Amino acid sequence: MSLKVDAFPSSVAFDLIKEAFSDDKEKAAAVKKGGAIFAFQLKNSANETETWYIDLKSTGEVGKGLGPDGKKADIVLSLSDDNFSKLIDGKANAQKLFMSGKLKVKGDIMKATKVESVLKGAQAKRAKL
Repeated sequence: MSLKVDAFPSSVAFDLIKEAFSDDKEKAAAVKKGGAIFAFQLKNSANETETWYIDLKSTGEVGKGLGPDGKKADIVLSLSDDNFSKLIDGKANAQKLFMSGKLKVKGDIMKATKVESVLKGAQAKRAKL
């Protein structure tokens, strides 16, 4: 089942991450690095909001919502769909987005820095498209 939502062009990244995690070694490495459930709350140009999660605490599951099976995310990253797209494409840096107020983080900020390595995996897959 696709996680892409047409009103959020960057949401294709969640399908790419899910695809990357079909490789058990890649999934295990990401879970080992991540150690938390990350939720991404994106806002599009029409001011609509959608949320996706990546479970890097245990399962490596990628899905819609704030977390898997009623679990809440440990870290919620809120940003625009456009800035998330730039982040995935490597045209923006999470730290710079955070410092400029374009990325808001709820939860452990130090753990939030670990998600960038997972996004780099999606970046590589997206570049091949």
